[in-house]
Amino acid sequence: MKCPFCHTPDTSVIDSRVSEEGDRIRRRRRCPHCDKRFTTYETVELRLPQVVKQDGNRAEFDREKLRTGFVRALHKRPVSAEDVEAAMNRVVQKLLSLGEREIASHKIGEMVMGELYKLDKVAYIRFASVYRSFQGAADFDDAIRELQGSDSRKEPDKP
Repeated sequence: MKCPFCHTPDTSVIDSRVSEEGDRIRRRRRCPHCDKRFTTYETVELRLPQVVKQDGNRAEFDREKLRTGFVRALHKRPVSAEDVEAAMNRVVQKLLSLGEREIASHKIGEMVMGELYKLDKVAYIRFASVYRSFQGAADFDDAIRELQGSDSRKEPDKP
């Protein structure tokens, strides 16, 4: 690694330690040219897959869009911010665990619906009404019947 003081291209590591959380490594380095010391941190860089939209365009995954979807569906519902954050983290973790370079937007929508189903049934219906493009009251009736019929199951049937 290049020295930040004299810009010599080679420095030596004199100490390495794993952080308490275990998610990064702290390295003390010394420059052989100017003899100054400095600290660097090494962390894992996980890349979320690109989102393939319905029209075929690709976009970087945007955590804020995910948050907006959850917040809109859960507007004025009795769900804590911590629960929302945990649900979002589960969606992101699922995306990372897939190990894919791309994912269709509808798969992310299904993941969000699964999390909303666990958090709040009203929020689930709200999100489903937009996500599945409900056209009228009959679509809401079908979704509610689906919910009522799946009370004994963990998640409702997928479309």
